[in-house]
Amino acid sequence: MRFSYRWLKEWVDIEVDTQTFADTITMAGLEVDSIEPAAADFSGVVVGEVIDIQPHPDADRLKVCQVDVGQAEPLNIVCGASNVVLGMKAPVALIGARLPGIKKLKASKLRGIKSFGMMCSAEELGMSTESEGLFVLPADAANGQDIRDLLQLDDDCIDVDLTPNRSDCLSISGLAREASTLFEASYRPVEIDPVPAETDTILDVHVEDTAACPRYAGRVIQDIDAAASTPWWIVEKLRRSGIRSISTVVDITNYVMLEIGQPMHAFDLDRLHGGIAVRRANENESLVLLDGKTIDLSSDTLIIADQEGPLALAGIMGGEASGVTEKTHSIFLEAAFFDPDQLSGQARHYGLHTDSSHRFERGVAYTLPEQAIERATHLLKSICGGRPGPVVDITEPDKLPSRTPITLRLHKIHEQLAHPISQEDISRILKNLGMTCDLHRDGWKVTPPDFRFDIQIEADLIEEIARVYGYNRLPSQTQKLELLPSARNCNISFAHRCQEILIQRGYHEAVTYSFIDESLHSLFCPDQPPIRLKNPISDSLGIMRGSLLPGLCQAVGFNCNRQQTDIHLYETGRQFTTKSDGSIEEIPVLAGILTGLRDPQHWDTGSEPADFFDAKSDIEALINESNRAMPRFQQATRPGFHPGQCARITSADHDKITLGWVGKIHPTVARQIDLPENLYFFELYLEELREQDLTHFQPLPRFPTVSRDLAILADQHLPSDELLDTLRQTAGKKLVDCVIFDVYRGKNIHPGQKSIAIRLTFQDFSRTLEEEEINTIINEIVNQLEVRNGAKLRD
Repeated sequence: MRFSYRWLKEWVDIEVDTQTFADTITMAGLEVDSIEPAAADFSGVVVGEVIDIQPHPDADRLKVCQVDVGQAEPLNIVCGASNVVLGMKAPVALIGARLPGIKKLKASKLRGIKSFGMMCSAEELGMSTESEGLFVLPADAANGQDIRDLLQLDDDCIDVDLTPNRSDCLSISGLAREASTLFEASYRPVEIDPVPAETDTILDVHVEDTAACPRYAGRVIQDIDAAASTPWWIVEKLRRSGIRSISTVVDITNYVMLEIGQPMHAFDLDRLHGGIAVRRANENESLVLLDGKTIDLSSDTLIIADQEGPLALAGIMGGEASGVTEKTHSIFLEAAFFDPDQLSGQARHYGLHTDSSHRFERGVAYTLPEQAIERATHLLKSICGGRPGPVVDITEPDKLPSRTPITLRLHKIHEQLAHPISQEDISRILKNLGMTCDLHRDGWKVTPPDFRFDIQIEADLIEEIARVYGYNRLPSQTQKLELLPSARNCNISFAHRCQEILIQRGYHEAVTYSFIDESLHSLFCPDQPPIRLKNPISDSLGIMRGSLLPGLCQAVGFNCNRQQTDIHLYETGRQFTTKSDGSIEEIPVLAGILTGLRDPQHWDTGSEPADFFDAKSDIEALINESNRAMPRFQQATRPGFHPGQCARITSADHDKITLGWVGKIHPTVARQIDLPENLYFFELYLEELREQDLTHFQPLPRFPTVSRDLAILADQHLPSDELLDTLRQTAGKKLVDCVIFDVYRGKNIHPGQKSIAIRLTFQDFSRTLEEEEINTIINEIVNQLEVRNGAKLRD
């Protein structure tokens, strides 16, 4: 909320300087983001009236003007502005004036004619970033008057970064009410008297969706002069609040919105067909907005319509077809209360964010529509003339917000703030904030005002008391807490151990959004129906992630764009899928992604790139932590992955249970999203791993182990897991370990085969194994390898 400090002081009697004011409201929770002067630092600029214009003899675009600046003789000034006309008044920088970018203005010759001053635009005075011509001043301005005095430019523009719960401060009246409480100053709201009707003309209004619009007020005003100029004081207050002047009618509705907080809209009455209806959009309806953008309306969008179709997005933006122009003679002025929950997210759905939607989504007091109509009518009559009709006020009382009294206990205040505050101070603070207080046995029954949507429970009231009383006045003390040992959470501790393992192996943690772009979802999870958000942060974050892969890919891209190409990232989080019954399942996942070099570059190490087996090794280390049997990696396919380097991870003792996935991102997919082609990803389902997380005690072996090495010839396409399965099943419990320590293809090996060297370790925990017993097991293993796998011992 940006506003003029001088304008605020018209509403509240405070005399502190701008910085003190900013510091005070910041400490009270209204954080000041910036303070800027209303205009640049300049001097020597006065009001000048053009009393004669002659063409420049040597330049078609220049004019020689005689300008009255209140001195004995008019000044001869050469001007090139396109809007200079006889009789106009504009700022004139006198000789010696100081302007932004000009230390001291001097007399000069322009194409041979002397110019004794400079007629200025708003941009040249530092009051605007762009200008189309001279700054036109009011016709009643006194010639020679200092511009700074005329426009009251010795002012500051304050920008307050309001939190979403403080919609009551999105107006001068709300800020003044807050300031009067903080500074204990008198509050002087503008008096809004009803403007009597001068005609009987009304427009029929029908509110179909009373839940979304419990109150709608409107008024017909005929015979206005829409081409009338907006008074400079309105233009200046709008400018200092960050809103540009558009036209008189629009400026007045914007002014009322800033003044009391009620967004308004004006329709050209002659461009309406029949009455007004507040309803939901129908299928296949569209609307051309005031900014010229055409949108296709969704059936859940609340609109303002006439008999021929949509006129405006309710509470967001009007339509081009019914907008007010300089040729408008009659208008229909509207102001309404829209339920914040019903309107929330509708502007973002169409990629819009307006001053109106910003206020309505946070909450506007339902008592304001009629006040806004009367205030705007008064301003329109005084500026544009016109004959107002009766105010039409459609209200559904049962649908309006109700304010339930909240019990506030004195002892609870002292307990929460650890500081005694007198009952008189508490009552005064609450009443100054507009709350109704009735004494109660233990404290008060407090009813919040209609403009405070954020006051719901006792803690909200205590917070209000604390911030107004002053956080800096509350004592600072060390809290004393009794710390008791907490029960071990196996789920959390297992996840933490996995994170520690990955960190030790060179990974860094990433935290990404749970929302992703639909294009990424379609790329990596095309077989999962997307779970759409009703109110997304942005269009690119509209889908709940079905995998952690899209977010990690974006993290890789972010790093690569900053010349960080050796990347090992991991993330723990949840991915979301839809069950067969339509409910949403949240699956805890540990995922990792790696690209670039295997190890940090160093003179003592090679520069080998990371590959599939690095990811596989990391997965084995993680699964080993869960006390499961060593994993199996079964060749599989998955969208977005290279078909020859993708594996489904299972446990050797539970082949049907999927523990996770690992693979290389397909190079085509990587190029499509501007990522390195050498990119590997894995994910593990934590719930499946936690089932085996318990550690079992095993006594130290009393008897020695026996090792045997076998060199097996097998088909080159035979997965090694199948050989190991045969070994384990045949050897039984006496085989405590089996490890592949060499794979060979080449000389003396038949083409199409490979030699796999396996070390087998046997042990019995009750006795020493005999040589004959070991040989029997080895012979059976060799036999089963040939029967099951077509493999045999290498000669």
